[in-house]
Amino acid sequence: MTAPLHPAKPRPGDRIAVLSPSSGLPGLFPRPYALGLHRLRDTFGLIPVEYPTTRTMGATPEERAADIHAAFADPEVKAVIASIGGDDQITVLPHLDAELLRAHPKPFFGYSDNTNLLLFLRNLGIVGYHGASVMTELGRPGAMHPQTADSFRAALFTSGTYELTPSSACRDVDRPWDDPLTFAAEPPMEPADGWTWHNAGTVVEGAGWGGNIEIISWLLMADRAVQPADTYTGDVLFLETSEEMPRAEEVYRILRCMGERGLLRRFPALLMGRAKSWSFQNRLGAQDKARFRSDQRGAVLRAVQQYAPDTMVVFDVDLGHTDPQLVIPVGGRIRVDGPGRRICVTY
Repeated sequence: MTAPLHPAKPRPGDRIAVLSPSSGLPGLFPRPYALGLHRLRDTFGLIPVEYPTTRTMGATPEERAADIHAAFADPEVKAVIASIGGDDQITVLPHLDAELLRAHPKPFFGYSDNTNLLLFLRNLGIVGYHGASVMTELGRPGAMHPQTADSFRAALFTSGTYELTPSSACRDVDRPWDDPLTFAAEPPMEPADGWTWHNAGTVVEGAGWGGNIEIISWLLMADRAVQPADTYTGDVLFLETSEEMPRAEEVYRILRCMGERGLLRRFPALLMGRAKSWSFQNRLGAQDKARFRSDQRGAVLRAVQQYAPDTMVVFDVDLGHTDPQLVIPVGGRIRVDGPGRRICVTY
């Protein structure tokens, strides 16, 4: 990979595009969306700019691609953020104009299904930011989590090194967005065990690559936004799972396929996000949640020991579908200091 381009950062008072490259859920759940827009304005001092499909469910891939092009090409827009994720952004990728995006690089924030666009931009040499969607992190009831807000602010406005730190508490249980009482107070938190280190005898520094593991598996199947394995030699892999809660065996199988492709061993370090272990469809109790997370850690270690036995792994990092959430640079530098038990990123 050539030297990554960190697009110029916005400043308070600038315009930020709010897009729905995946699902138009702002049209169905206005409360968290309006709260997220409010915080973009009042907490971060930015001017949100919406596009035709931002609140539209069922927008075509072509229409969503047109919004992406318009946002990146507009000289008044200084950054782009996703409203939320979804499950079909892979259909948007064939409609993207790579030369237009390369000619107008901007910081893009999103995660989950937005792994598609983040890795597309990375292939163009543009650093993006895995994290901080409008409806979820910015639209969090009560208040943004301080760690989330601090990480987002640093990634949004500053350029330089930022140290990630583990949280002592986390949230896994969601509340319904269609209930006004959900937004009357902050969500309840539960104790977090911190990060767990494996093979932590070295220091690794490389460009970040990864995202939601389910989306990456689809990209591998469709052969999109994934380059030849040797492209990633020395990079830092980061992965996380969604509220669909893939079984440990499925996580192992995806990593096994990455291993058979010769991809997994290219990464000397892997940051594994804290597993989402509760959903409205799968309401696990405390013991079952702990077992779910433990089973996933075991599945990851099983694949790593088979295909990348020298890779350092850090489990339960506060990235992806978790609260608080730390922003991870896609294509930006990540330093994983095993002996020092420290992780630093370059925003």
